[in-house]
This record gives sequence, structure tokens and C-alpha cells, in this order.
Amino acid sequence: MGTITRGFANKILDNGAIDATGLSGNIPASNVDNTSVTNITSLPSSIEVIESTASDPSPAATGTVWYNSTTATVKYQSVTTSGAWAAGGNMATARQALGNAGIQTSAAAFGGSPPTGATEEYDGSSWTSGGSMATARIHLAGCGTQTVALAFGGGNPGIPIASYAVTEEYDGSSWTSGGTMATARNRLPGTGTQTAGLAVGGFIEPGNITSSAVEEYDGTSWTSGGSLGTGRYLMAASGTQTSAAAFGGTPPTSGLTATEEYNGTSWSSGGNLNTARGYLAGCGTQTSALAFGGGNPGNVANTEAYNGTSWTAETAMSTARRNLGGAGSSNTSGLAFGGGTPSNSAATEEFTGAGAATTKTVTVS
Repeated sequence: MGTITRGFANKILDNGAIDATGLSGNIPASNVDNTSVTNITSLPSSIEVIESTASDPSPAATGTVWYNSTTATVKYQSVTTSGAWAAGGNMATARQALGNAGIQTSAAAFGGSPPTGATEEYDGSSWTSGGSMATARIHLAGCGTQTVALAFGGGNPGIPIASYAVTEEYDGSSWTSGGTMATARNRLPGTGTQTAGLAVGGFIEPGNITSSAVEEYDGTSWTSGGSLGTGRYLMAASGTQTSAAAFGGTPPTSGLTATEEYNGTSWSSGGNLNTARGYLAGCGTQTSALAFGGGNPGNVANTEAYNGTSWTAETAMSTARRNLGGAGSSNTSGLAFGGGTPSNSAATEEFTGAGAATTKTVTVS
């Protein structure tokens, strides 16, 4: 049998065009010579030049352009060339010396001064009330996520001043008792998760003792970890139980610049902060951390980003404050809330760092 061919001669019109009304099947792309479509001068209205979607794509590749049919806006994914803080929704209750957990778009704030057990939850836009802790306290530590958080330590400014060893676990709705810390203390930072938490340094009262003790939580009980090289309190921390960073703190009065890095067993020296301070907040990981706010000894708004080796100055917060809460996943995505100015603040600010992908809306001026 000879070769079978498909004839199109009867579909070629007098003007040389192909009459497609009687054709069926697909023509392979390899059969189309002008694959660059450089000769197309117009498109039918049925063909969309950009994607139309009811919600913004997530994640969106840098350079992607789309039309959000819900908001009737054209948007595109860009890269931030410099870090910046933007105002977020205010907390319902102004407070300082509070505990914190979560990331920029899903955070939790709990406890704080004046002594309270109240919890608030942030959704990236506004704060709503959550469950209250059983033990009202200030200068406590926290870690984990908004719906799986851990609160530990802290104190009460009564006379005599007390330090607590109390631990409570949050499920996004209510708090329950967890294992008691071996060393009762306040003014300490926490990092990690509810089942793999880390308590770092702090202050022991009564006694006015600066602590270098580190404890690790496994979801049930606390055990001793490697001690800090420099005992301190009112510092910030970031990372996980086996890969953490602790930075800043006090004494002395002007604060410290020292950074220490934890590998799950011991601490080693990291790069120094540019601005010495205590009373600061932090977030992120060991190699992508953010430090912001604090006292030196007056309130500061300074922000610095850490890459695992050195700290770089970033855009300062709008509101200088100390004893604030912090949450976030990296040095390009942070959240600052509450704090003292010196009066209690309800302000929330959101940080987007250099190199972070951001969604922008096309506007006409």
C-alpha cells in the first residue's frame, strides 16, 4: 500500500486563503512556521492578553501580571528594592512586655502589662480576641504559631516581685497547663515551636540574678540546654530549638550588641548588632533574622536584618518603642506590635524587606 496523504486542495480558496470550516483535527505546532507570532496585529475579544482571576495567585512569579475580577484591579508581582514598615491594624488593648507567636499574617499576642492573661490574634489586617491564659503576667516569653503557641516564664510586678516557671499551651481557642520550667524567670525571649521550644536567659526575681540558663521543651517537659556565653535578659531570639539566634539584651544600661547562635547543644558568637540595645523584639530564623525597637537607653525605632553572618541597618519603625512584641518568618517579613513609648502602645507595623516579592496594584495618576 502506498503512502496515505491528506488533501487540503479543495479547501484553498481563490484568494489563496484556507477555508477552515470543513477541517477537523489538530495541526502540530511544528507545522506552524511563524511560532513567534510576530505578524499578529490584533486579537479577537475572546482571547485574554492577561489572566483574569477571582483572587490573586499565590505564590505569583515575579513579573506576572493579572486582572483580579473581584476587586476590578490589574495587579503585578514585583520585588521590593528597599525595606519598609507599613501601618497595620491597632491592637484592641494597648500593652507592653507581652508574649508573642506566629508570622506577619497570622500572629498571636498574649499577656503583658498591666498584668493580663488576654490573648489577641492578628490576621494580617486586624486583631480579634482569643482565649485568656490562666496566669496573668508580664515579661513572659512565647513561641510557635497562632493556633499552636507556647507561653512560659514571666512575672508579676508586685512586692516582692515574682518570677514564674508556669507554661501554658494554646490551641487557637484556649490555654491549658504545660510542664513547669526548671528555673523561674522573667524578661526572657522564646523561640521554636510548641513541641520544640527554647527558653533563653532572663532575669530571676527575687534575687536580681541575670541568667544564662537555657531550657528546651518537648511538648511535655523542660530539660536543660547549653548555657549562653553571656548571661543577659530583655534580649530577642529567632529560629528553632536546634538552630537559634539570641541578640541584644541588657545589662549594661545602654544594651548589648552581642549575637549568639545555638546548634541545639552549645552557643557560639555571631555578628554584632550595629545598635546596642535591650528591650527589643525579633523574629525569623538563625540565618534570616530581624531585630527592631528597644531601648538604648531611650526608646529606639532602629531595625536591622541578619543574614547569619552580619547585621544590616534597615528602615526604622514609625513608632520608637520598647518591650514590644514581634512575629515573622524571616528578615523580609516581620510584625511589630504593642510596646511602651513609654506609655502602653496598641500600634502595629508590618515590615517588608529588600528582595521580598510583593503584589502591587496598577494605578493611573
